[in-house]
Amino acid sequence: MKLKPVVLLAMLVVLAIVGTLLALKKAEGTNNHPGKVGGDFTLTSANGPVSLSDFEGKAKLVFFGYTHCPDVCPLTLANVKVGLKQLPEALRNQVQTIFVSVDPKRDTFDHLSEYVSFFDPSFVGLTGTKEEVDRVVRQYGAFYRIEEGDGKNYTVSHSARLYVIGKDNQIKQYLYHDSSSEEIAEAIKKLLAAN
Repeated sequence: MKLKPVVLLAMLVVLAIVGTLLALKKAEGTNNHPGKVGGDFTLTSANGPVSLSDFEGKAKLVFFGYTHCPDVCPLTLANVKVGLKQLPEALRNQVQTIFVSVDPKRDTFDHLSEYVSFFDPSFVGLTGTKEEVDRVVRQYGAFYRIEEGDGKNYTVSHSARLYVIGKDNQIKQYLYHDSSSEEIAEAIKKLLAAN
């Protein structure tokens, strides 16, 4: 039986799409399955070493980015701030927001602290050596890439997941940089109600 060229073309397109989807799924590995990545880690703030487990009894919101980010990072932190303000104080006090800088070359501890405090004084900014940051980035299935630039004028491509982490330090949900403040507030309420 001979296939018509249109049918053959349609089958090739479908196979190409399926192949692409399978390749993307394989590249992501377990990153889309909460509970299989993440966990405790230690990096450094302006006040010294900080571990995820230091915030015992709290839910955590963790985001990887950098302070010179023109859009994704400030949007995410602003939405987290507004989302937290939508919660009663008793729930707000059970949440710790942590911003991990993947640009330790420019993001000194003091600069990072000042940056996150602009959004909310309770937010914590962490970074470390490139090796330390890379280890945590891999642990969370995140990514970043320093783009070409001269001197201190460069950008960083990075993942845009907001990790919603339970009191047990396990990832419970992924939100994204464009998740609304309402979505963030709902995710926190749902998480804390389950604990």
